Amino acid sequence: MKRILTIVTGIIIMFSVTAQNSGTKEATETGTIQFNTASWNEILATAKSENKPVFLDISASWCGYCKRMKANVFTDPQVGKFYNANFINVSVDGEKGEGIQLAKKYGVKGYPTFVFLNPDGSLAFQTSGYHKSEEFLELAKKANQ
Repeated sequence: MKRILTIVTGIIIMFSVTAQNSGTKEATETGTIQFNTASWNEILATAKSENKPVFLDISASWCGYCKRMKANVFTDPQVGKFYNANFINVSVDGEKGEGIQLAKKYGVKGYPTFVFLNPDGSLAFQTSGYHKSEEFLELAKKANQ
């Protein structure tokens, strides 16, 4: 029974990742960060299986700096290219759904908060507030070492 459950779970994750990655080419070509919309557990499983770190953006719908990051930094072609190539990117609203639990888990005190996780799901580091594109690239390079 456990073997069947493991196989079924693997198939579900595979289809989910395939569906999530269907827009990768378009996002990479437009230079924006592509955010994966799978469940948090699926994200962590993918990170581990692909040995790829996770970038987690925790924001709120009312947050002005969050909107500026999304409009000015996440759409920067250099930022998008680097993050898409080197991370599994996830964006959640810290006041809705799974975002509430993640905001609590990572001790979010303000928005936006950026969490960088190692492929095994352990915390590499986190920071918060608005960052210019150049600074944001440096954060990614630091997390990707």
